[in-house]
Amino acid sequence: MLRPKIPTNPTPTGVTIPLPVEPAAGVVQHTPTPAPVPAAPVSARPVVQLTPGALIALVGGGTAVVLVVGAVLVSMLLAVAVTAASVAVCAVVLRSMVNGQRQR
Repeated sequence: MLRPKIPTNPTPTGVTIPLPVEPAAGVVQHTPTPAPVPAAPVSARPVVQLTPGALIALVGGGTAVVLVVGAVLVSMLLAVAVTAASVAVCAVVLRSMVNGQRQR
């Protein structure tokens, strides 16, 4: 049930070397001419060139995004830690109240 199914390989796994075939006497060999290479298409989009001012603005924007995301993640982690600590304190207080009830 859990055994993997290994596919069979119908093609040979060894290296195959084609043997040269000699043409019969009187047969003219025709070599095809290569097709012309088409020219590279011209892109309709404009090329974006970054000036030093644009590069500085891009780096500043990226830095601001990283700082904001980092601050949000740290604040979420802090909120989880404060919630866990308050739940732990509540559990200790409830446990001591239940134990106080049992001793009386």
